[in-house]
Amino acid sequence: MSPEDQKALSNLSAEERYDYLLDAIIKNEQVWTLQSVDGVVLMSSDRVECLPIWPHAELAKEWASGDWDDCYPASIDLDSWMSRWLPGMEEDGYSLAMFPSVNEEGIVMTPAELRDQLETED
Repeated sequence: MSPEDQKALSNLSAEERYDYLLDAIIKNEQVWTLQSVDGVVLMSSDRVECLPIWPHAELAKEWASGDWDDCYPASIDLDSWMSRWLPGMEEDGYSLAMFPSVNEEGIVMTPAELRDQLETED
């Protein structure tokens, strides 16, 4: 992904980034997170613990700075995401931060809401 494409995607509105993320998950059959030696990175949004997800490794890597400078992008294949990750996060009470940009958190939704969206789009 070129730096220009990366910047253009990061500057989209939260709704546009969300739509782009859904399309990319379906097309590429994977989700990108940030991970450290301790596991995946979680963030708080409105007092809810969220797993941030991105459509591409380069966009996730933009967040790997400051407190997260030891983190790296990690992909999760769509089958594992749907069968293991979403049910596990739902059971644990986590939400998802959908394609947050460096300047904006992005849309927050439950794992069940994302699963329904992906099943509808597929």
